[in-house]
Amino acid sequence: MKKNILLIGGSHGIGKSVAQQLHETHTLFIASRSQEGLEDLQCEYIPFDATKDSFELSVLPEEIHGFIYCPGSINLKPFKMMDLHTFEQDMRINFLGLVKIVKEIIPKMAQSASMVFFSTVAVGKGMPFHTSVAASKGAIEGFAKSLAAEYAPKLRVNVIAPSLVDTPLASKLLSNERKKENMAERHPLKRVGQAEDIANMAVFLLSDKSSWMTGQVIGIDGGISTLNIN
Repeated sequence: MKKNILLIGGSHGIGKSVAQQLHETHTLFIASRSQEGLEDLQCEYIPFDATKDSFELSVLPEEIHGFIYCPGSINLKPFKMMDLHTFEQDMRINFLGLVKIVKEIIPKMAQSASMVFFSTVAVGKGMPFHTSVAASKGAIEGFAKSLAAEYAPKLRVNVIAPSLVDTPLASKLLSNERKKENMAERHPLKRVGQAEDIANMAVFLLSDKSSWMTGQVIGIDGGISTLNIN
């Protein structure tokens, strides 16, 4: 039997890479603002904007075996240049949007289902100019661990905490070769992440191969969170 996977934000970046790996072996329900990029994938497309819409449960199957929430933001500015509205926006898209959907779909989650959320390396490793994104992503880590404890053993909930990944979301930070080289040099493995690097872990966490993992925050970050090579 094919597993039913609900993917929020699967039309580009990490979400699209996950979809490319799963669409032939799973039944995918992909909710995103645009269908662009999904034309060649076997999936059920659901128009959805994480900042605005409520989720339409009637389009989903009776049981969901896996859930991934991809929407996010990267606001990298000095704290003194950020107003409260910036923090509220980041919290809304990164955290509250996730909570809203989890609240709606959790009755449909099957026994031993897996949920995968995304944080950032900046939560565990203090970085300048990351106050807003680290705050909202930190909320995800705390939420995921508490949710994992509350719903064990029925559900597994894990979080991936990447460093910088070359996706449309990070395009301003990697807009030319010099920026890419500078960012690569910051990482012990001397490159920035690719969408596939993160998608590989997400697919693993959805699979039965990770059936003894829950409540974990997993760093996929080129070694930047744990290694000091300077």
